[in-house]
Parts: sequence; structure tokens; C-alpha cells
Amino acid sequence: MIEMTADGKPPVQKKDTEISQASQAYFESMFLGHIPANVQIHKKSGPVYGFRGCILDLQVNNKEFFIIDEARHGKNIENCHVPWCAHHLCRNNGTCISDNENLFCECPRLYSGKLCQFASCENNPCGNGATCVPKSGTDIVCLCPYGRSGPLCTDAINITQPRFSGTDAFGYTSFLAYSRISDISFHYEFHLKFQLANNHSALQNNLIFFTGQKGHGLNGDDFLAVGLLNGSVVYSYNLGSGIASIRSEPLNLSLGVHTVHLGKFFQGWLKVDDHKNKSIIAPGRLAGLNVFSQFYVGGYSEYTPDLLPNGADFKNGFQGCIFTLQVRTEKDGHFRGLGNPEGHPNAGRSVGQCHASPCSLMKCGNGGTCIESGTSVYCNCTTGWKGAFCTETVSTCDPEHDPPHHCSRGATCISLPHGYTCFCPLGTTGIYCEQGHQFIGKDVFK
Repeated sequence: MIEMTADGKPPVQKKDTEISQASQAYFESMFLGHIPANVQIHKKSGPVYGFRGCILDLQVNNKEFFIIDEARHGKNIENCHVPWCAHHLCRNNGTCISDNENLFCECPRLYSGKLCQFASCENNPCGNGATCVPKSGTDIVCLCPYGRSGPLCTDAINITQPRFSGTDAFGYTSFLAYSRISDISFHYEFHLKFQLANNHSALQNNLIFFTGQKGHGLNGDDFLAVGLLNGSVVYSYNLGSGIASIRSEPLNLSLGVHTVHLGKFFQGWLKVDDHKNKSIIAPGRLAGLNVFSQFYVGGYSEYTPDLLPNGADFKNGFQGCIFTLQVRTEKDGHFRGLGNPEGHPNAGRSVGQCHASPCSLMKCGNGGTCIESGTSVYCNCTTGWKGAFCTETVSTCDPEHDPPHHCSRGATCISLPHGYTCFCPLGTTGIYCEQGHQFIGKDVFK
């Protein structure tokens, strides 16, 4: 029996009538792209033409081949030039550069990220490796790494039940990254208990956890992802030959804590709360989950959904608390926590302790509002105030002042008790230094 499928369509089967079921087929060398001239082929093969194009991945049964490194011979092969830059444009005037597998964005000053999507600080006062982002022309916000809290991330915090806050106003997600689960290929089971932060944005399109190969939105990349979509839990995975996806019944929002059991052994299955168990079989013949990345919970280190594999591209991070997340990779084995050592993530950002609010320890002055994102905390000031605690007045020359000053570019704005004045650079004049000034001969210096 020969079976073939392409582009996720249903498989086509054909039975070979000349080979008995009891016979065993043997294969010698496998050729990719074309067949050498000195190799004889079966007379019924028909005309053979060489392949022209790019081959990115090759798997036979459950084994993934490194096409170049494992090849014995080859001829007239060059790197594939995939036009990544035609599909993923860099943001904020970044310059796209691509090789045969990846894209890179050269970012202008004060921007960072894979797509130059993040604004960055010129000077970083944040402690302990925190991410600094500009909140305004003069104020910054520190997004704290795992285990740290406070306006400058200088306070230590013990986290036993992590609380995630989804995607913040600056485009970053709270997340935890654990070491790769090495023996997850053929059998795995996960136990998960979580509590939602709300019944609206927390369950519309939110990633709970993800592990997988490189992204770029490809269909053929192995991955495992669990998330929330329009009120239901969605469990998706790809073994290399198509996406298998199970969606639960809508969650009962009157429950405070939700329980999820899921796994894969020949077929995938999902059970949520007291709902009936649902199962699915992945398309194609591939049976192993080949993933090499860290195991991400709540979000992603640089969460760019359009760069994740198709089927794992949830648009937001998780919002709420995760009380239990355990895995086992043997049918009769013991469940264990993530990480090596167990329970210890490799990295994280803006993750707090469930039912604890950093805003309880922070007082914003002059009507300012405390905003928290996990352990990251800052004051959102009312009009006329600035600073970490909204205790500094906004002067007429500050970028935050409304209306802004009108000094021309290159001029220096100087605040006065009832307004401001513009100090003009050499060669300009006028109230706002908007006029050019021409000096003539000896009149320049007196």
C-alpha cells in the first residue's frame, strides 16, 4: 500500500497488485532532487526529471535528517534563498536581512526586538537585568525578571503560584521559560490547573503553553501548544505532517479553578473539568514530536504571534494564575514539575505571585493610578505630573506638556514661571527660532 498526502489534504492510497502482502521491501540509497546518471531505475518508473526548488526539511518515519550534514554525495547544490523579507517586514524603519532559513532586522537607535517592534531606553536604571521601556519622553518602566519586583526590580519575591498578565501596553508578555523536555517525542501527559484573571480578555485568544521548532508561520514545523480561544481550551500539535487540534466545550465560568488533562500516545486526547474526553489522530504517518526549544508558559520571550508555527499563533499571553503544571513521558511514570532542577525556570518576565498585588506596596501621588503587570509596577500619572510616583510637575518644556512648546528643532526650551522662551542656536532668530539669520562681515563679533 502506498499513501501520499500534500498540503494538508486527505491522503491518497494505491495498492501495489504485483507485490504480495507477505513480501518485504528493501531500499538501498535514497536520492533527493534527482537520480545520478549511473544509477538504474525500474522500467515502470517512467521519465524522471530533476526537482527545481528548495527542500527545507526531510523526515523518514520518525527520523529527521539533516539534509546537508548527512548526505553522502551531492552535485550542483546551493543554499536556498527564501524571500523571508517579502513576508515579514521590519517595523519602525528597521532593515530586513535574510539568509536561507531566517530573517534578521537591523534596528534603528532606541528600537529592539526581532522585528524592531520594541522601543528601548537610552539609559537603563532598571536592576537585575530587567527590561527597560520608555513610558514617555522622560519616564521609563522596568519589566522585572522572574523573582524580582518593585519600580526598579530591586526587590526579591518568592513565587510558588505564578500569576501572568498577558500582553502589556508596551507589547511584551509575561512568561516563564523552562528547559526543554527531552523525552516528549512519543508519549506525554500534562496536568494543569488554572484560574482566569477575568471572563473577557483572558479567554478570547490566549496562549497557556508552547514548545516547538522555529517559527516563520510554517505549516510543517513540529510544535505543541495549548491556549484559550473564545471561551474554550484548544490543544494543538503538529508531528510534521499536519496539525491536529482539539477544542473543548465552553468553560463553565462559575468555576473558580479549571482543570485540564491532555496527552498523546498514538492519538491525542483532551479532558477539561467534568467535560467528556475528546481525542484526535494526527494526519500523516509521522508519529514523533520533534521539538528543540525551551518550554514556554504564559507567553513567549519575544511574543510575535506571526512568527510562531501556524496553529500555535495565539494573539495574547495568558491572564491569570497557574496552580499546577506537571508532565510525565512514560505511561506508568510519575508526574513531575517542569524545569531542571524541577520547578525552576530558566528565565521569566513580569510574573507575580497569585493573589498578591505589588500595587499594595506602592503609592502614586497626585491622583496617579498604579498599574501592575505581574511583578512589574508603575504609576500612570494624571495630566501635569510625571516621575516614578507622579510627584514631579510637568514643565512647559517637557515632552509630556499639553500643549507642547513650539521651539524649533535645535533650539533650547527654557521654562519660565508663566510660560517658556526659546534659546536660539547660531544662525537662527525669532520667537521660536524659526527664522534664519544672516551675519555680514565684521558685524558678527563686537
